[in-house]
Amino acid sequence: MRAGSADRRPHPKGRSYAIAAGLLAVLDDSPNNGDNARVAGLGREFTADDAWAFNGGTHATVYEVLGAHYTSSSTTFRVWAPAATAVAVLGDFNEWNPDSALQLHPDPSGVWRGQAPAALEDRYKYFVTTRSGAVLEKADPYGFAHEEAPRNASIVSDLTYEWQDHRWMADRGAKLDFASPVSIYEVHLGSWRYEPGGYAAQARQLAEYAVAMGFTHVELLPTTEHPFYGSWGYQTTGYFAPTARYGSPAEFMEFVDILHEAGVGVILDWVPSHFPDDSFGLAEFDGTHLYEHEDPRLGHHPDWKSCIFNYGRAEIRSFLISSANFWLDRYHIDALRVDAVASMLYRDYSRAAGEWEPNIHGGNENLEAVAFLRQMNETLYGIHPGIQIIAEESTAWPGVTQPPEMGGLGFGYKWDLGWMHDTLKYFERDPIHRSHHTGELTFRSVYATSENFVLPLSHDEVVHGKGSLLDKMPGDRWQQLANLRLLIGYQWATPGKKLLFMGAELAATNDWNHEMELDWGALQDPDNAGINAYVRDLNQMYRSTPALFAADTDPAGFRWLVTDDSANNVVGFLRFAEGARPVLVFVNFTPVPREDYRLGVPMTGTWEPLLESDSTQYGGSGITNLPSAAEPIPMHGYEQSIEVTVGPLAVSFFTPKRQQ
Repeated sequence: MRAGSADRRPHPKGRSYAIAAGLLAVLDDSPNNGDNARVAGLGREFTADDAWAFNGGTHATVYEVLGAHYTSSSTTFRVWAPAATAVAVLGDFNEWNPDSALQLHPDPSGVWRGQAPAALEDRYKYFVTTRSGAVLEKADPYGFAHEEAPRNASIVSDLTYEWQDHRWMADRGAKLDFASPVSIYEVHLGSWRYEPGGYAAQARQLAEYAVAMGFTHVELLPTTEHPFYGSWGYQTTGYFAPTARYGSPAEFMEFVDILHEAGVGVILDWVPSHFPDDSFGLAEFDGTHLYEHEDPRLGHHPDWKSCIFNYGRAEIRSFLISSANFWLDRYHIDALRVDAVASMLYRDYSRAAGEWEPNIHGGNENLEAVAFLRQMNETLYGIHPGIQIIAEESTAWPGVTQPPEMGGLGFGYKWDLGWMHDTLKYFERDPIHRSHHTGELTFRSVYATSENFVLPLSHDEVVHGKGSLLDKMPGDRWQQLANLRLLIGYQWATPGKKLLFMGAELAATNDWNHEMELDWGALQDPDNAGINAYVRDLNQMYRSTPALFAADTDPAGFRWLVTDDSANNVVGFLRFAEGARPVLVFVNFTPVPREDYRLGVPMTGTWEPLLESDSTQYGGSGITNLPSAAEPIPMHGYEQSIEVTVGPLAVSFFTPKRQQ
């Protein structure tokens, strides 16, 4: 199959992935299968097959047997700590009394286990005795819930939930398909909009807003448990627990359910690239470098001062693959956005000469991480054919979204960070200088169909003194607002799925601050309300116009018309999709209107404007177009052309009028 085809998949649809006979009951025989109530691991034994798969690095549902699992009469605790000399459990059930500690017993797999009285909602910790005699106080790596920071005990939890999203789950794969419109609203829950009531209350207002704005999905900055709020969730300690800051596991399930019932998908940021070294967490869990690589050249992240997983260790692969599967399985998450993939792929990532060790072939690739990512993607797509796994990968690593059998990593989508950085660099320039840097816009054509791309304008670009998207724009306030409309319109016109971080649609000023909710009061200003209405109408146009999404990965779906008019500093291009009306996009990067500009078009008849960013309803100057009949004047390789006008710092979309 040709690379870039809209039909390619990183996995064969419908393929099952089973480790040992009957091991992954989730595939066929689960009472849930995306449906009704299900309790994690009730009464489930840790079998020889479990041990074989876990120690072999192929267990995808190890959360069903490790951690704390209760029945009406007892709670079973299991934890992997192969180098420990003793492991005890203290908790509410034994009043945290060391004399009443539950002593666990080891087996050859390195898993310690034991039973206590039924202890639902009880807090607990593992007390791990190392070979040196030290006693480490640890949260449960497989805990389904934890105390709200700064406390850090784990909590015995019930994952029973009556799901109502059957209709959504039946065809959710179509919502993220390469030929579908995908418009993602990136959200940090704690600073989006305060609403007493936690996850469920947030879900109701977020669902209402996302539907009104026309977004197809919301993407959550990590809601996995994390001790430091200022990490935004990217320093994860609870790989199987939603953060207690906003509620319980059942309440987070309700959050997803509410969004699904409203027709909005949920994407979760997930961080397998590193974890913090908090003493209660994964670091040196049993007194050895159990989860992290022992060699600091491979096990310490210089950027985030955190630990890096040992991807070559089989049990770590089982842990991480099970974590990813857990969110897709038990929480009905539709896609995972895998953070910092580039830092996983390269041994020399953010390291100077002498600070890294080449692989066995002398290269800088992290071969163990590459193998892990391929295995993870094959496993997850095999179990859940309707989901997507999205890579945040910032380099030119080949085949990120190609299948492993073709030498790729097997992701479904990749963030196009090159597009984001080049485009923002261009837009930050004063318009008088932009004509000399058109290549920052057109360079993407070299690789645009090499992967399945998401075009992000993400949270990373509006923090740490970078200012908001509006702040980045040059000129006075009117020009800044026009530039912001132009930027977002250009993003929506460009091949690739869309992602916009919260606040951009409000024309937010200043950096995003995770300690403060968005300034919703800004919508009282007509200028800000105009930007909000513009993003809403962009989404409406986008979702109803197949030429803007159906052939994102097909070279035939895009054609430049104008890239070399430096005198006027405009660009023009066409978007195509089989069986759909084409769309003409004309973009003016200067604060001067461009009038009566002739553009070649592939069809005769009347061309009408779909949306124009300079419309007064969005805060523009009102320079817009009436429908224009194509004339038999050759231009840009076509036999006919139309004359259009585009306002200052504006983008206009046109399409042939439907035949009556």
